[in-house]
Amino acid sequence: MPTAPAILDELVRASSLLADDIRFTSLISILVEQSLDISRSDSAGLYLYPSDEGGGALELAYRRGRDTVPKKLSRSSELVEFIEECRQSVVLLDRKVSPFADVLMSDRARSGIAVPLFTPKRKLGLILLNSHSANFYNRDRMLFLDSFVGLAAGMLNGARLYKELQDYLRTIEDLERYQASIFESMTNLLITTDDAGNIHYFNRAAAERLGLEDSDKDQQVKKVFGKRLSKKVLNSIDGVGKSRDPILGIEGIYKAKDDEMDFSLNVSPLHSRRGSSQGVTLLFTDQTAEANLKEQMHLVAEERRVIKDMFASYLSEDIVSMLVEHPELVKPGGGSRNATVFFADIAGYTSFSEGKSPEYIVEVLNEFFEEAEPIVRKHKGYLDKYIGDCIMAVFGVPLDTGADDTIRAVRCAVDLQAIVNDPKRSFFKGAAENLRIQIGMHTGPLVAGNLGGSRRMDFTEIGDTVNVAARLEGVAGPGEIIISGDTRNDLGDAFELEKREAAKVKGKAKAITIYNVLGAA
Repeated sequence: MPTAPAILDELVRASSLLADDIRFTSLISILVEQSLDISRSDSAGLYLYPSDEGGGALELAYRRGRDTVPKKLSRSSELVEFIEECRQSVVLLDRKVSPFADVLMSDRARSGIAVPLFTPKRKLGLILLNSHSANFYNRDRMLFLDSFVGLAAGMLNGARLYKELQDYLRTIEDLERYQASIFESMTNLLITTDDAGNIHYFNRAAAERLGLEDSDKDQQVKKVFGKRLSKKVLNSIDGVGKSRDPILGIEGIYKAKDDEMDFSLNVSPLHSRRGSSQGVTLLFTDQTAEANLKEQMHLVAEERRVIKDMFASYLSEDIVSMLVEHPELVKPGGGSRNATVFFADIAGYTSFSEGKSPEYIVEVLNEFFEEAEPIVRKHKGYLDKYIGDCIMAVFGVPLDTGADDTIRAVRCAVDLQAIVNDPKRSFFKGAAENLRIQIGMHTGPLVAGNLGGSRRMDFTEIGDTVNVAARLEGVAGPGEIIISGDTRNDLGDAFELEKREAAKVKGKAKAITIYNVLGAA
């Protein structure tokens, strides 16, 4: 160990290294390395208290040397308890039975010293140094370590306080940004003043609606708003600044350059945490904009109600809900799209109805329609209308999902034939037990939309696709599902099909390729 003057020189040099850095982690490494090198120890470890000092072991923060050292020091060990109580260093000159045996960090250590890293108001940790030689730590080494570690403790505490201050400032900045974000996102018009009545802050909504500019900041409220607000309102604002009593619900008209705004104004005093005056808050509500918004909301609600009334009886609930949420999908006046149309007609209905009472015929039809309608809705088809004993349904209207519409249409037709052929069916009983249905189907372009006059409008479909589907229904026999070649092109291998001879239908110069659907593949 160097002589006393040399020790002082080493202390000054090592201290200058500490002074060169203010980062906590860097100071820790400098402290351990300088303590180890100058004292000529074989190993060193620095242990820190938990940041809150509420409990828990001291954690190893930095080590140096060839020996393996413990990662923790128990707060209940006699070594730690003694140092905390006496705030003095502990030296063990040889390996022997001792209440302070924890100062030796490895089996190779013969002597050791534990120095508290304390300030008058804060415990930071302990630094332990070990030597492989007995009686290694003499008075000079102990004096150097006490002095150097004490100086380092103050610097480490300053570095930690500096970091805590930085963290606190970052928190304040985050809160300020968050507060500014809230203010900027407000639809109400917010203005604050200082204690002298000068404008201090206004949010974006206030700037845009009240015509404020950055140059208006630090200007008197009366100067900025003198020609825009009535004297009564300005006097109310001034009165709150003096009396510190809020005034709510002030109503008036703001006279901007190009238009006027009906407003409601709340004026509230601003107080510091100590209760001193800091100005007032002006919170304007644009009642003109609110009235316009309410009118728009009423129009949207009415639009949704019309759509719901239009489709609720003919479409599945999920499609109606989608249309209500997205009314733009229903184009007023009609729009072109690709869809699959089918007609399901009761075979032999005309001859069956002869001699039957109208009441009985209606009962037979209603029993069938009562069972058929849920099946169309289940497959997300649009039940366009009942034409006497015939059902007209469309798939791909008002929402177009491509080939999936065609597949759902054919599945719907198969399910309809299945319930008619079911011996346990709840309709077509008695004299109607031999009734069957015939279905024709075609896929192609059509026009779908609200058609009609101002007194009555219906959502319906028109076009050659509808006509061809109606003609194919006439080609089908009882229990059959006749589809066109265009419909078949969208089905892939989903169904078992029977190709039929091409059919000549009214209005078509060429015969139409047709298939009979036998069932699902």
